[in-house]
Parts: sequence; structure tokens; C-alpha cells
Amino acid sequence: MTILCVRFQLPPMYEAALPQLLGLLEEFTPVVEALPPDGALADLRGAERYFGRDAVELASVIRVRALALHGVDCVIGAGPGPMLARMALRDARPGLTRAVPGGEERVFLDGKPVAALPGVGTATARTLCEYGLDTLGRVAAAPLSTLQRLVGARTGRELHEKARGVDRGRVVPNGVSRSLAADRPFDRDELDPDRHRRALLSSAGELGARLRAVDKVCRTLTLTVRYADRSATTRSRTLKEPTAHSAALTRTAYDLYEALGLQRARVRSIALRAEGLTSAEHASHQLTFDPVDEKVRRIEEVADRARAKFGPRAVMPGSLAA
Repeated sequence: MTILCVRFQLPPMYEAALPQLLGLLEEFTPVVEALPPDGALADLRGAERYFGRDAVELASVIRVRALALHGVDCVIGAGPGPMLARMALRDARPGLTRAVPGGEERVFLDGKPVAALPGVGTATARTLCEYGLDTLGRVAAAPLSTLQRLVGARTGRELHEKARGVDRGRVVPNGVSRSLAADRPFDRDELDPDRHRRALLSSAGELGARLRAVDKVCRTLTLTVRYADRSATTRSRTLKEPTAHSAALTRTAYDLYEALGLQRARVRSIALRAEGLTSAEHASHQLTFDPVDEKVRRIEEVADRARAKFGPRAVMPGSLAA
């Protein structure tokens, strides 16, 4: 079983191009899983036999077609399973596929830090490192019972298997994700609420533009605030009606932020996620007699056309959502 993990080098806010690029992968295999905003997993188990080429050769063909047909370069990792393909992608670079051949999983994994394993968070990595289990090779060599005492029975078993290259994941065909996210990290831990609000304004503007680009609306908006001590607060709110209107998203984002009641909080990053995505064509819209709201919507339409013609920098995200 050979899996490709492909990350297309799309400019920010160009997620609208992802469905076309997924279609390119589907010319080789029907088993494609979208990883928005710019990636995908592809199971080439049948394609290798059908085309008489191995995964690395097929990856080269995919790269050339993406450049020729869409003007988009990509980086590709290949492995016996999804986890190893994702990890190989981190070592890949444009023009060269990073492959992990079957049977060489331990060679690839042993020297990597334990935090490089998907699913291992900061707390788990810190616990393992405190006991000298700072590389995947050492984790793989540790007794299963020791890992289970440190991180729990289920997590310990999964960690033990993954560190040994046992990849039980599979590619699950899907459509483009039912959520979109925009993250705004700060250069330094930020205390200023005005800068927090500007980050929210920018994120909401970006989400609105990206939703409109793929003809989607969202039902729920989720705010995640990460702090200097690595803790985080997450709050969600269901919108009054599904929307891709940047001003509506901004108002909800501000409400979520104000409800946290932060006082001199040292904020490391702010992220917004639009969830429950559905087709804009089938969404209802409450009519309004507010001329300001209608004017803002018309301005958004003009900005979207400018963005589509001249690129994402033609209009700064959030500039119309104040």
C-alpha cells in the first residue's frame, strides 16, 4: 500500500483552486482525501499496478501536470501509510519526492524527535522526554507497559505501534473540508486588546473571502485564543443564519472575544474557524432594509472580483468588515 501526501503551493486564500487539483489526483486514483486548504492524501495501491509505475514515478507525473495545467508546484511525501506519507512530506521539497520505502520505516523514524509523530502533543512529548524517551527509536525500544504507565493504556499502545512504523490509518475519500480556519500568530505575546481585535478583523475578512470564493456559507464560528503559557480557550457560536458575509463574521468574532472577559492576557495567537459549511446556493438569507448592510455586500462583491482577477493582495482581508 503506497500513499502520497501532496501539498500544493497555493497562495493564501486560493483554496478555491483545491477542487480542481483534487480532480487531477483523481485521474490516477479514486481514493483521494482532501486536506484543506492546500493538500491531499492519495492511495496509489491500484494506480501502481494499472500504470506500471511506482509511487515516486507517479508523483513526478502529478507534479508536472499540476505545473502545466494549473501553474501550481507541489511538494510530495510517499510512504506505506498515511502517517508515514505525512511525515515524509515534512522532509520533501519542490522537485524531489521524499519516499519511505516499505521495510525501511524504522530507519526513517528512529532518529526523529518524539514530537514529530502525528498526534503527539506538547504535554505528551514533555512527559516522554522527562523519562529520556526523546526520540522515536527510544520510544519504540521501550516496553509497552512503561509507555502505558506514562501516557495511558490506549495512547501508550498507539504510540508504541506508530514509533515502530505500524500505520493503521487509511485514506478516506471525501470532499473539500466542512470547515475553514484563519490563524493570526503574534510576533510576541500581545497584551493590547486593540491588536487582538485587529487580528479578529483580519481573520474574519479572510474567512469571508475564502467562503465566497468556494460558494460556501458557514453555520458556526469558533474562536481559539492561545496564551503565553501554552494554554488555550475555545468558544463557539451558532450564527443566526448561515453566512459568508465578512461583517457578520466579524461581529460574531468580536462577541466571542468580549465574552471571554480577558484582562491583560498575554495572547500568543488568535484563530477563527468557520464550521458547518454548506452550499451558498441553498442557504436562505434574511432580507434587510438596512442600506449600509446592502452597500457593504455590494462592496464585497466588487472586492471579490478584484481579488479573483488580480490575486489575494488586491484587497486586504478584513478591510471591508469594520
